[in-house]
Amino acid sequence: MSLSFLLTRKGNSSGSVLFFLFPVFVGAMGLVGVQGDGNGEMALSLGSKNKYKRMDSELSDDFEDDASHHHHQLGRKKSTRKYVLACAIFASLNNVLLGYDVGVMSGAIIFIQEDLKITEVQEEVLVGILSIISLLGSLAGGRTSDVIGRKWTMAFAAIVFQIGAAIMTLASSFEVLMIGRVLAGVGIGFGVMIAPVYIAEISPTVDRGSLTSFPEIFINLGILLGYVSNYAFSGLSVHTNWRVMLAVGILPSVFIGFALFIIPESPRWLVMQNRVEEARSVLLKTNENDKEVEERLSEIVHAAGISNGEKNEEKAVWRELLSPSPSLRRMLITGFGIQCFQQITGIDATVYYSPEIFHDAGIVNKSKLLAATVAVGVTKTAFILIATFLVDRVGRKPLLYVSTIGMTVCLFTLSISLAILGKGQLGIAMALLCVCGNVAFFSVGMGPVCWIVTSEIFPLRLRAQASALGAVGNRVCSGFVAMSFLSLARTITVGGTFFLFSLFSALSVAFVYKLVPETKGKSLEQIELLFQNHNEWDGSEMELGDAQHLVHKA
Repeated sequence: MSLSFLLTRKGNSSGSVLFFLFPVFVGAMGLVGVQGDGNGEMALSLGSKNKYKRMDSELSDDFEDDASHHHHQLGRKKSTRKYVLACAIFASLNNVLLGYDVGVMSGAIIFIQEDLKITEVQEEVLVGILSIISLLGSLAGGRTSDVIGRKWTMAFAAIVFQIGAAIMTLASSFEVLMIGRVLAGVGIGFGVMIAPVYIAEISPTVDRGSLTSFPEIFINLGILLGYVSNYAFSGLSVHTNWRVMLAVGILPSVFIGFALFIIPESPRWLVMQNRVEEARSVLLKTNENDKEVEERLSEIVHAAGISNGEKNEEKAVWRELLSPSPSLRRMLITGFGIQCFQQITGIDATVYYSPEIFHDAGIVNKSKLLAATVAVGVTKTAFILIATFLVDRVGRKPLLYVSTIGMTVCLFTLSISLAILGKGQLGIAMALLCVCGNVAFFSVGMGPVCWIVTSEIFPLRLRAQASALGAVGNRVCSGFVAMSFLSLARTITVGGTFFLFSLFSALSVAFVYKLVPETKGKSLEQIELLFQNHNEWDGSEMELGDAQHLVHKA
């Protein structure tokens, strides 16, 4: 019906009503659509319904596209996290070997001494030589990983350890046992050095701290397995039990062979080899969105010196490490220092010689001694999981403060307990409580965060070999502590030895306060810039915004 027809019927009683409703009617037609009929009249468009149905359909399609995109992003996020988690787990398997050796040797040495009739000095050498020799593996591991890659360095570490463990298992004398021990130490040195570097380089920034703590988790898991192995096989004959204990350590390295078919090479190493597209492919698997991939890749390329032709102009790595710039010197002090403090506070003595500590406290039965060490292993492993959960939430420095202060209290209390309470139920209870407390505080902070910080702070071109230097400091201090503990305990008593450890632990609190920066939430390239800004470096925490400002300035 045309509008002109309606308006001409003013004489009807309904005309005024229609005239009054005209504005409303026009508004309604505006909503449903009005078209001209070519004669100046307006008529309703019957096709308008289809028009708005199409708009509604387009909105529905847009919504479905958004939902599909969101679902795709969630799926990618889940698959990415699973993939990175698998890489971190497999890369950490070599660390099980170190942990297992530390744990199993604490019990196996009792039966080795009885079977091979070795002296106390030989016992100290046998226990401590692995840490000393592993520094050779760590030193060689930095250069090796720069040449053949992080992934294949881990494979080489596993093979060398397997050979050493097999020789130890079949050893018929102290000399043959030492040959196997040396080879196992070299393999462990390679593995301990490369795992944190690889994981730090492959992990997204937001999860890097927790994932880089995995090697320490697996060390603790290995220690626990070593303790359990001691307890489980202690009932066998003296000639057999320690051999079985050592042979079980070969199993984790077998799984590393399977891991090589799953884990990729480090994207940062690939960039250093000018294999940028392969690096991008790895980053696409380990990061949740394409924008972040390109940002990370750009930072890595810049850090490697490829984008501006710096690569060939850099000084030789070792020359740069031996004559460092001010910023690199600060990095080396921080990285080397925290590695040394991790060991001179006596953690390896606590783990290696826990049976002797508990024997000094009053436990005489061998089975009870080994059972007490299992309790230590369970505590150490449980608390490392807490650190993994907290390190990317509360930061590195708060965990280090809690750890170093707690260790200082436990070590001091243990020294007083052993010196004053003597052998008795109260002395045994206090010794067990303090030893478990010490390993718990160690696992919460100093244990995992030490390796996290060392793997984060060095520039890309120096990271592997600088991290190797830190690992050397760690292994030298570990070997020194392990090889001198029994002699030192005989000279100044076990209680006096742990009092000395408590003093070193107190010094570590000051070291963390003054020389360790907070690295939570920063990319590896941003962390490098923290050390380069000499004016703002004071060892205290810097906010992420400061690091981002430095990135923009650069």
